[in-house]
Amino acid sequence: MQSLLELRHLKTLLAIRESGSLTRAAERLHLTQSALSHQIRLLEEHYALPLLIRKSSTKSASLRLTPAGEKLALLAAEVLPRIDQTERDIAKLREGEAGQLRIAVECHTCFDWLMPAMDTFRGHWPEVELDIVSGFHADPVQLLFEDRADLAIVSEAADETGINYQPLFSYEMIALIAKDHPLAAKAYLSPEDFASETLISYPVPDEMLDILRKVLKPAGINPKRRTTELTAAILQLVASRRGIAALPSWSVQHYLERGYVVARPITAQGLTSDLYAAISHGQSDTAFVRDFVSTMREVSHLSLPGVTLL
Repeated sequence: MQSLLELRHLKTLLAIRESGSLTRAAERLHLTQSALSHQIRLLEEHYALPLLIRKSSTKSASLRLTPAGEKLALLAAEVLPRIDQTERDIAKLREGEAGQLRIAVECHTCFDWLMPAMDTFRGHWPEVELDIVSGFHADPVQLLFEDRADLAIVSEAADETGINYQPLFSYEMIALIAKDHPLAAKAYLSPEDFASETLISYPVPDEMLDILRKVLKPAGINPKRRTTELTAAILQLVASRRGIAALPSWSVQHYLERGYVVARPITAQGLTSDLYAAISHGQSDTAFVRDFVSTMREVSHLSLPGVTLL
């Protein structure tokens, strides 16, 4: 039998197996759902066997693989990492194995997802020295110009000479409210709901808080403020009805599962925020920097609930 199987098919099957969703697999591979469905249909016709089982008939149904699909996914899990490693080895022969990658961040919650990505990357490039530039930085891109950092994690992609912005992922910002707060009875919070409340946040400039920049200030609302450095402290204040907060949904998942506080969408449409990797043009074509950006995207997509790749 002549094989129809290509690397793109293996990537598709592995993405479906790891995400359990055609939607998330398509996001991960930068393809449309129809393109992925077409690939699966061609393979099923070729092998004369179904490869997927949908667990329900809803549009957001999760997927699992049939025994035939599982065999192909196991092949993908064996072959694709070997191909990736071989390509990294070739890049090391071309550019060398060692290097330095200094990372600056502007968000307090970045460390929650950045550390697992760094751990994975160290396995790929053990000779590259990873370092997080100490402290929180209101303008981490400036550190690139000053040669104090090589990569910065930022919330906006600016049109800036000498800087290359690589998209990472988007996520939902949610409002956190005490369980017995009157606002907990609402399906979502409108800008007006914040007017008489104290907004509890990290101690950062207002322009770095999407809840203020995108929602409250356009509505002419400027609530009272209280700040603290720690996520746990923010949630403790919220639980004690000292105010309400707006945080990434993935950063508070553990607290929500324990019923510590309750979450509500911000506006009927929800509030979405983005993250980008800002890299100086001199570094953006370096093999280990490209691999680090790819690793951040893949690890975050697999480990953070509710994120969407940009």
